[in-house]
Amino acid sequence: MTTIAEIMTQAPVIPVIVIDELSQAEPLARALVAGGLPVLEVTLRTPAALDAIRAMKAVPGAVVGAGTVTGEADLADALEAGAQFIVSPGLTEPLAKAAARERVPFLPGIATAGDIMRGLDLGLTHFKFFPAVAAGGIPALKALAAPFAQCRFCPTGGIGLENAAEWLALEAVLCVGGSWVAPRGPVHSENITSLAREAAGLKR
Repeated sequence: MTTIAEIMTQAPVIPVIVIDELSQAEPLARALVAGGLPVLEVTLRTPAALDAIRAMKAVPGAVVGAGTVTGEADLADALEAGAQFIVSPGLTEPLAKAAARERVPFLPGIATAGDIMRGLDLGLTHFKFFPAVAAGGIPALKALAAPFAQCRFCPTGGIGLENAAEWLALEAVLCVGGSWVAPRGPVHSENITSLAREAAGLKR
């Protein structure tokens, strides 16, 4: 079974994707993979999201997960659509236990030491720091990571090309999540591939 750690280390940036029209899904996935970003998080924020996961999974090289998974019903829908990993904005015991039961790589959101401790109690060591900038930015994550040396993070929320490298320079950060590489709306493949290539070149 692929682990969440393996998924997080495939590329420095995980695109956070909102799909409004199903027709956007496959060309977007192809453009991102071509640019060197194979791990794709499709947020469950639109009616097209689950079908988008199905369409993107057909793209060679794409590793497609579901984001904005907030409960067991979302988890079941995402897995039925073929999601290869699960991302949640927060951490609840029922969702974490359901993900463990389904043996699916799981990246829950945390913003406090208490969140991390609850995750550790559930056997988790990899987390999304969310909302990264609003929750205190780099100083906050540095302070949180210090007592939890075994934990690794994917900061998401307020991260773009202009600050991604600063986050990636932190030892506890394996990757960042960001929407700047996959702008919402019509897909301009060459632009997307160029953005992805730039992001894929960021140093960790």
